[in-house]
Amino acid sequence: MSDFKNIQQRESGLKRELGPKQMSMIALGGAIGTGLFLGSKFAIGFAGPSVIISYAIGGLIALLLMGALAEMTVAHATSGSFGAYAEFYVGPLIGFLVRYLYWSCIVLAVGTEVTAIGEYMQFWFADVPSWLWIVLFSGVLIGVNMFNVKAFGTMEYWFSTIKVFAIVAFIVMAAYVVFGSGNPDYGFHNYTAGGGFFPNGLSGMWFAVIVSIFSYLSIEMIAIAAGEAENPAVAVKKAFRVTIVRLFVFYIATLALILAIAPMDKILSGGSPFVTVMQVVKIPGADSVLNFVVIIAALSAMNSQLYVSSRMMFSLSRAGDAPAVLGKVRANGSPVNALLLSTSGIAVATIVYVLFPEQAFTLMISLSMFGAMATWLLIFVTHWFFRKRMASEGRTLSFTIPFFPVGTILGGVLMVAILVTTLWVEDFKMTLVFGVPFVLAVIGIYYFTRSRRAQSRAVTAEQVQDEITGTVVKRVP
Repeated sequence: MSDFKNIQQRESGLKRELGPKQMSMIALGGAIGTGLFLGSKFAIGFAGPSVIISYAIGGLIALLLMGALAEMTVAHATSGSFGAYAEFYVGPLIGFLVRYLYWSCIVLAVGTEVTAIGEYMQFWFADVPSWLWIVLFSGVLIGVNMFNVKAFGTMEYWFSTIKVFAIVAFIVMAAYVVFGSGNPDYGFHNYTAGGGFFPNGLSGMWFAVIVSIFSYLSIEMIAIAAGEAENPAVAVKKAFRVTIVRLFVFYIATLALILAIAPMDKILSGGSPFVTVMQVVKIPGADSVLNFVVIIAALSAMNSQLYVSSRMMFSLSRAGDAPAVLGKVRANGSPVNALLLSTSGIAVATIVYVLFPEQAFTLMISLSMFGAMATWLLIFVTHWFFRKRMASEGRTLSFTIPFFPVGTILGGVLMVAILVTTLWVEDFKMTLVFGVPFVLAVIGIYYFTRSRRAQSRAVTAEQVQDEITGTVVKRVP
C-alpha cells in the first residue's frame, strides 16, 4: 500500500480537527437539506403516496454506498476519498473522472440549495428579489468556510442539531395529529384518496427514486471529511451506523406522516410539504417556525457542499489534475482558492433564477444529478476493485460490511437503471444532455493534460542529459 501512502502524503496540509460527533452531523447536514424539505414535493408529484417506496429504494442504495465507503475510508482516510480510491484501485482516468464528476455535481447542488433559500424567503418577504437573499447568505457561508475546518465543523454541528431537533419535533407532532387527535380528516386512508397509492403507476414511483437519490446526496461527504478527522477509523464507523438509522427514520417517517395529513393538491400547490402540513393543521405560527427550519436546513446543506467541493478540487490540484494554485492551503488549513472556484455554482444558480424563476430549482437539480449518479456508480465499481485487491493480497480489513459482492453489484445495477430512466422523465432530460458531453470533455482533458505532461517530462529529461554530456540535441518537432 506504499503507493496509496504517496497519495495521502500528496494531499497533506489539511488539519485533523473534526471529532466523531461533528463527523456524524456533517453527514446528516448534507443529506437532510433541500432534497427532503422541498425536493420531496416534486417526488410526491411523480409518485403520490408511493413516494414512501421510492425513498425506501433510494435509502437502500444509500445504505449500500455508505457501507462501501466506510470500508474503504477506514482502510485509507484522505480528503481525496473515493477519487483517490478510484485512482489507486481502478486507474488514473477513473480517479480523474470521479473527482471532476463529483466536484461538478456538488458545485451545482450548492446552487440548488441557495435557489431554494431564495424561494423560502418569499414566504416572509414576497416583495424582495430572491437574488438578494442568494447573495447575502452565500457571502456569509463563504466567509465561514474560509476559516479553519473547526469553525466549519462547529457551525455544521449546530445547523444539523437544529434540523434533527425540528424533524423529531415534527414527527412527534404529526404522529399525535394522525393517531391522537381523533380528526377523521387525518389518517392513512388519505393514501388511497385522490388517485390511489400509485396515482401514476409503478413508473411514477420509479421516477421519484431519481429525486430520492438527490435527497440522499452528500452522505458520501463523510468519507471526504475523514481526511480531517481526529480519529478517522472511529469517526467513520460511528457516523456510518448513526447516519443510516437516522436517515431512514427521518425520511420514511416524515413522508408517511405528511401524506397522512395533507391532501395531495395542497402539497403540490404549496412550497415545502413541511410548511404545508403546518398550514393544514392550523397551529398558530408553526408554518413560520418550519420555514425557518427549512432555511436552516438549506444553509446547512450548502455549508457542507461548499466544504466538500473545495476539498475535492484541492485533491485534484494536489494530483496535478488542476492548477497548482488550487492546492494551496492557508495557515489555518483552509484551501481558500479551491473554495472560491467552488462557489461558481452559486453564480450559475443566480443567473438561472433571474432568467427562469419558475423552473430554476428543477433545472439546477437536473444539471447536478448526472455527476451525483455517475459518482455513486463509480464508487460501487471502485469498491469491487478494492475488495478484489484486498483478497488477492490476503489483507484483512478491520471493518467490513456483509453481503459482498451482492450488495455492491445491486447498488451499481440500480444506479445504471436510474441513470437510463432520466431519458423518459421530462424534468430530468437535461441530466444526460448535460452529462454525456461533460464526461467526454473531461476524458478529452485527461488525455490532453497527460500528453502535455509526458512531453514536458521528456523535454526536461533531454535537457538534463544535455547538461551532463555537454552536447546539444537537435529535436525534431
